[in-house]
Amino acid sequence: MPSLSFIELKDLQIAARIGTYGPDDVVPDAHILDLTLTISTHLVMVPRDEMALVFDYDPLIRRIDTLARAQHYETQERLITRIVEACAQYPQIEALDICLRKRPVLSGTGTLGVRLIVDGEAMTVLRNAMS
Repeated sequence: MPSLSFIELKDLQIAARIGTYGPDDVVPDAHILDLTLTISTHLVMVPRDEMALVFDYDPLIRRIDTLARAQHYETQERLITRIVEACAQYPQIEALDICLRKRPVLSGTGTLGVRLIVDGEAMTVLRNAMS
């Protein structure tokens, strides 16, 4: 039996408005989210093909989309914080790794991202702080 299970969301372009830019600044044309959720193996190694036995990630994806569209953010870090807080509301999520990237960075090239890894202990602390 596997000891770790993950749900991986990669390269999701979200409709976020982030940052304030001057006339000579490079304005990103995309914000891309990578999110890896650590969940119990019991939610992956299932005895039957039933949605009730697995983690339904669709509501979380809708929540992320709502958060991204909700307001103008000054920083990527604030949007990441709000997404992590949304993830913490799901007890099935034991830990996570999130990265939010923007592109381009310079001369039409490159990506720049902010990554946060929340382990199980930190997730528990966050949940306790939110309750």
